[in-house]
Amino acid sequence: MILGTVKGTVYSTRKMEQLVGYKFLLVEPMYGSKKELIVAGDRLGAGIGELVMVTTDETVQHGLDAPAPMDAFIVGIVDQPPAIGK
Repeated sequence: MILGTVKGTVYSTRKMEQLVGYKFLLVEPMYGSKKELIVAGDRLGAGIGELVMVTTDETVQHGLDAPAPMDAFIVGIVDQPPAIGK
């Protein structure tokens, strides 16, 4: 599970049938030394600037209604950031 901030939206005028209905967002992981952006599918309605929980790899398929070619998926919108070091 990855905590990250939504930085933007990926727009696609054409995509595979299995991906129709999903919004794709650019998510910057909160932790780690390498700050890469992840493209994650979303059905929760997350917006830019929100802190989200992202699942990756084979666990993604458990969160989908039907199998789809996706390797990152937003499974939660965080209401309150974690208190680190307290």
